[in-house]
Amino acid sequence: MKILITGANGMVGKNIVHFLLDKSYKLLNPSHTELNLLDKQAVNEYLLENSPDIIIHCAGIVGGIQANIANPVKFLVDNVQMGINIIQSSYEIGVKKLINMSSSCMYPRYAQNPLSEELILTGELEPTNEGYAIAKVTATRLCEYIYRENKAFQYKTVIPCNLYGKYDKFDPKHSHMIPAVIKKIHEAKATHQKSIEIWGNGEARREFMYVEDLADFIYYAIQHFEKMPQNINVGLGYDYTINEYYDIIAKVVGYKGKFVHDLSKPIGMKQKLIDDTKLRAFGWHYKTSLEEGIFKTYQYYKQEVIHD
Repeated sequence: MKILITGANGMVGKNIVHFLLDKSYKLLNPSHTELNLLDKQAVNEYLLENSPDIIIHCAGIVGGIQANIANPVKFLVDNVQMGINIIQSSYEIGVKKLINMSSSCMYPRYAQNPLSEELILTGELEPTNEGYAIAKVTATRLCEYIYRENKAFQYKTVIPCNLYGKYDKFDPKHSHMIPAVIKKIHEAKATHQKSIEIWGNGEARREFMYVEDLADFIYYAIQHFEKMPQNINVGLGYDYTINEYYDIIAKVVGYKGKFVHDLSKPIGMKQKLIDDTKLRAFGWHYKTSLEEGIFKTYQYYKQEVIHD
């Protein structure tokens, strides 16, 4: 089977590439220069030339709260264009199977948790990442419409919870919470800081899954593609507070200082917990505990990012 993975240099794409390489698939993992997803003609030409059997669309402009607030135009426009181009070109050229990687941020900000797949577009989005969420909703709906028009084209959407792990960005301005906190706490320990600031009161709840588990899910999904739901949440099915994440990371890093809260800073949604009912019925379960995942991520940070 020939599999095209877009965004193969990002955290999700790179983990999927390395995981599937061990399974002896033929992988196409072009760089941005080899496949510019913002250029519809270039996408058409690439698909015609390479004829993939299935596409896993992971490419996107991603970042945490700060990046989303600072760059809403780019987060909306580029992500919408990339999603429409790869999905529409796949349909026009005749690629029958596609996995669209979405995000739990497309659920309404005031939706009742846990968040079931049926809640998409039932309420207003979280303002701090609205542009990105609109782009993800657009790609998800386009996959649904294509399958509705032509059942031969199985274009399905995976909705992961928050992710962390190898190949993540460890930059407080551009990364998601766990890698940013790992960097912050590591540096605080190294410089003997007595306290660390947490945005908000730390009581917001988040669900984070180790990214290698998502790669494992993709492998399972490819093997059981026919019975996979149209839209499926992928996560743990339980969550922790921001304060608890800081405590666990501090324990792994060995930081003994205290935490102080800046109540003037935005915190995003108060909770974002996925409903894993369909995931459990599909027959897949995550493998990595939070403590184990953070330990592995911290080792990666020390060995590959700062070469400590």
